Amino acid sequence: MAALRTPTSRLLLSTIRPARSSIIARSYATVEAEPIRKLGEAMSATQPPVSEKHSSTIQEPNKSENAKTKTFHVYRWSPDNPTEKPKMQSYTLDLNKTGPMVLDALIRIKNEVDPTLTFRRSCREGICGSCAMNIDGVNTLACLCRIPTDTTHQTRVYPLPHTYVVKDLVPDLTQFYKQYKSIKPFLQRDTKSADGRENRQTPADRKKLDGLYECILCACCSTSCPSYWWNSEQYLGPAVLLQSYRWLADSRDEHKAERKAMLDNRVESGEGDTGD
Repeated sequence: MAALRTPTSRLLLSTIRPARSSIIARSYATVEAEPIRKLGEAMSATQPPVSEKHSSTIQEPNKSENAKTKTFHVYRWSPDNPTEKPKMQSYTLDLNKTGPMVLDALIRIKNEVDPTLTFRRSCREGICGSCAMNIDGVNTLACLCRIPTDTTHQTRVYPLPHTYVVKDLVPDLTQFYKQYKSIKPFLQRDTKSADGRENRQTPADRKKLDGLYECILCACCSTSCPSYWWNSEQYLGPAVLLQSYRWLADSRDEHKAERKAMLDNRVESGEGDTGD
C-alpha cells in the first residue's frame, strides 16, 4: 500500500486519524509526483511504487522501420504477490499502430504486449466511467484522454489516487458506492399522480437538474479532493454530495426533509467534518 499526501501540513492530521490496519494486504494508490515516502509510511505500512528506473521496459512487438515510438509507465500491483511493492512498468508502443486515446494504448498493451495488465473499461464513450484513472497527474477517463503525440513525453498511468487497489489500475470503489447508496439516490414520493401516469414537472423545474443528473459516478472528482483523501471513511465527497443535491432539487421528490436531516446528522456527529 502507498498513500498520496503532500508534505508536513498533512502529517499532523495523520496523527489524529485511525491508523489503517497493516494486515490488509492490498496496495494503496499513489501518484509519484512528490517526495512522499516518509509521510506515506507515517500514515500506514505503505510506500510509493518502485520507479520505472528499477524495472525493465517491455518493447513494442514487431517494431517497424518508421515507428513513432512512445513510452508508457503503468502502475502494477497484484494481489497474487501481496508482499511485493507496487511498481511502475514501462512499455513502448508505436503510435502509428495505436488508437488516439490512452485507453487504446492500454488495450493494445494487454492484447499484444502484456496480457497480465488489468484495468476496467466498458463503453469507450465517456458514459460509464469504468476507465477512470490518473493519467499524467490528472484524474480522467482513459477513453477520453488523448495520447500526447510528442514522443519525448513519457505518459504515466496510475489508478485513482487514495483508493485501495484491487489489481494494477483497478481501484476498490466499495466505500464510494456504499456512500452513494446511503443518500437513497432515487425518487421518493408518498403521493401518486392524479392521473396514475408518470410524475411530471414543469420545464423550469426540470432545468434545475441540468448539471446534476449528468454525473456518471466515475469518482474522478472525489478522489481528487484532499478532504476526501483525509476522511473518506466519513466525508461523503463531492460526487455523492452532488448526487444528494440532485434529489433535493427535484420538484417531484417528497422526502426532502428526511434527506436534509440525514446530511445534518452527519455534520453534527462529526461524520461530515472534512478536517479543514
